[in-house]
Amino acid sequence: MTVLGTGTMGAGVAKSLLRDGHQVTVWNRSADKARPLGDDGATVATDAAAAVTDAEVVMLTLFDTDAVVDVLEAAAGDAPADAVWVQASTVGVAGTETVVRLAEQYGITLVEAMMLGTKAPAEQGKLTMLAAGPSDVLDRVEPVLDAVGAKTVRAGERVGDGTALKLAANAWIASITAATGQSLAIARALGLDPQLFLDAIDGTASDSPYAHTKGAAMIGGDLAPQFALDGLRKDIGLIGEAARSAGVSTTLLDALDGVYGRASAAGHGGDDIAAVGTAFTDEGTSTD
Repeated sequence: MTVLGTGTMGAGVAKSLLRDGHQVTVWNRSADKARPLGDDGATVATDAAAAVTDAEVVMLTLFDTDAVVDVLEAAAGDAPADAVWVQASTVGVAGTETVVRLAEQYGITLVEAMMLGTKAPAEQGKLTMLAAGPSDVLDRVEPVLDAVGAKTVRAGERVGDGTALKLAANAWIASITAATGQSLAIARALGLDPQLFLDAIDGTASDSPYAHTKGAAMIGGDLAPQFALDGLRKDIGLIGEAARSAGVSTTLLDALDGVYGRASAAGHGGDDIAAVGTAFTDEGTSTD
């Protein structure tokens, strides 16, 4: 089992695979991000080609389309012919089409398994995996998906269906996080303890565990990245592209792009997405 890309999510995935008893080889372009996984029992490869030489399954957990293309071109010819490549990077509709064409060019067996969750669930093996591809191939990689996820949703037999579902899910994540920040800011500005907002929705039909998780981080100022704000900004751009091409209004997405953009411009791009709450305060709007 090989994991290519050991950023926040890839490192968590590798740890969950190791804990489940898999033999794991890892590689990352910045070697310092992969090296600590050697202490957890992973084999740390010096380059992508060497990492896939004996792999039965290769999991791509990279940042964007360019990174996926670069790695595929560098390593595709060195993996066993029967290896299954699992595309787990959020690259959008057009990016996925590019990867599919490249896989066909190299004769790669490709499925996708988008990861719904953040750093902690990745490390705990509690992600939700949004999988797509031929059922018989997904059956082959099911032990891998089970090791990193609490459940797997099969979105369809076409590579790209998992991406579509991930974009829809991340639109929700972006919306609910920003809405939580807005409500906390309104409560505070009107002279209330913002915690009262979370207390008010607790246990009601409008409640959400995510609102409490991100709301608590906003109130406490705990912005250590579980899901980096600039990563979600990248995804909002991909969601907007997909929505426009499909004829879906981007009115809300455009507003979200602006809100997260303000928080990033204020210096929070590397912080957790909970930092979007700063966009509703003087800190987040002072750069407009």
